[in-house]
Amino acid sequence: MNIARVVVLTIALSAGGVAAYLARGTEEQSRPAAEPVVQLPTVEILVAKSDIGLGQPVKPENLQWQAWPAASAGSNLINRASQAEAIKEIAGSIARSPLFAGEPIREQKLVRANGSGFMAAILPTGSRALSIEISPESGAGGFILPNDRVDVIFSRREKNPDGNGPDVVQSEIILSNIRVLAIDQAPKEKEGSNSLVGRTATLELKPEQAETLTRARQSGTLSLALRSITDVNAAEGRSEDQAQKRSQSVNVVRYGVANQTTAQK
Repeated sequence: MNIARVVVLTIALSAGGVAAYLARGTEEQSRPAAEPVVQLPTVEILVAKSDIGLGQPVKPENLQWQAWPAASAGSNLINRASQAEAIKEIAGSIARSPLFAGEPIREQKLVRANGSGFMAAILPTGSRALSIEISPESGAGGFILPNDRVDVIFSRREKNPDGNGPDVVQSEIILSNIRVLAIDQAPKEKEGSNSLVGRTATLELKPEQAETLTRARQSGTLSLALRSITDVNAAEGRSEDQAQKRSQSVNVVRYGVANQTTAQK
């Protein structure tokens, strides 16, 4: 090969490399430098790890700490720096309104188990809470606990129709399979206890059941009969047959004198 041609080719390749290097350097110099990313200060706040429905108890597994911009973390949010034990403290509360996954937890949306508004939070929609007086004798010896199911028995004393002998006591079940919300002001069973003696029992009732119970309370005495735990899905309320029992009557003829008295089938 011609030596002159080799020299020319070598010079051309060298010049091309130098030109490419100079062009790349010029491009890098003309490119604006990347602006540094501003790191916003953050704090850890308590949020819902999963959806929490209205009236649902809040469990520790429903909560988690999450980084949050410090500038938008208002005083109504639960900050880990000031409330490190918040998950343990809030567990057992009732959601006053629905909470969605990732939503910050606010005290205003929770009802503590020992705070005001708790009973209203655990009542199902359309239900009423009504209390009646009980004793160990009328409350199954104290073995009725919150969330148990009971029948409400109404008893009244009437004079003997013939005017002689002892008074007649009549009893009937006016409400059946009713849920007990609380005994006194204890809405849940105490740990390790299988009985809870109190003076009042708060029952979960429909509006018409609350009317029935109120009328009965004014005209007689009430007792609670504990039902099996397996009766949770049994029919509630008061049957038509029970309602008809109160209006049935028969004539009793005693020593030639007719008297009218109430009869039950």
